[in-house]
Amino acid sequence: MAERRVNVGWAEGLHARPASIFVRATTASGVPVTIAKAGGDPVNAGSMLAVLGLGAQGGEEIVLASEADGADAALDRLAKLVEEGLEELPETV
Repeated sequence: MAERRVNVGWAEGLHARPASIFVRATTASGVPVTIAKAGGDPVNAGSMLAVLGLGAQGGEEIVLASEADGADAALDRLAKLVEEGLEELPETV
């Protein structure tokens, strides 16, 4: 299983707009991904409700994981998005 541990780069955490950006990027990757708080239960990273339900705060560590083909590249892109707190989807997503 491929996994990336990153700190949430959005000051407001994964709420509203940042969660929407993240979920769209996850869906666009075409790879099933889970997201969890460090030590917590993983949820579907492609589900807006699941991501919002995490309540991940700015600076908090999260874990992205996937077992699918192409997982490493997808997780690298998603980790960068989360860690840098990007406000728009990069063209590489």
